Amino acid sequence: MGRTATEVYWGTLVHPIFLDRPLYLAATSQGLCLITLPNESFDTLRAWVDKKIPDAVLVEDSGQVSGYVRQLQEYLEGSRQQFTLPFDLRGTPFQVSVWQALTQIPYGQIRSYSDIAETVSSPKAVRAVGAANGANPIPIVIPCHRVIGKNAALTGFRGGLQVKEELLRLEGFYDYTKKGHSRFLF
Repeated sequence: MGRTATEVYWGTLVHPIFLDRPLYLAATSQGLCLITLPNESFDTLRAWVDKKIPDAVLVEDSGQVSGYVRQLQEYLEGSRQQFTLPFDLRGTPFQVSVWQALTQIPYGQIRSYSDIAETVSSPKAVRAVGAANGANPIPIVIPCHRVIGKNAALTGFRGGLQVKEELLRLEGFYDYTKKGHSRFLF
């Protein structure tokens, strides 16, 4: 007897913070499983689903993802600081432990990769934490943008450092000086 295909519902969110480029959101019946970033395309979503959810069927259904879109929209507009969404995380046990640790970073706070490595009881796994952070399939909602270098430097972000800066600014961390340079507010 064959397996039943998993339906993966998807929709989009367009917001000025991303220069009106769409974010694609995908969810299964278990919860949100993927958010693309503005420099990623629908092909990124399709490739991720093909790799992580074999035999999945993609179904465009804004109704199925509307709750996820609404909460993300509220966050981007500054009226939501905490997400109350179910997740369907697809990763290794270590990656999932890192992603779960990221969800514990409160709005308006940051952590270093070393801090996260300590949190997941792997203090020497700083680089592995960085790799797991970069593989986070649900950026923004699982706030990988709140992780910075130990010396307070912005480090890689799959969506680009400009997007990371915008998200941190939204949460009160960045201030733009008159000369166009940015600085942390702490």
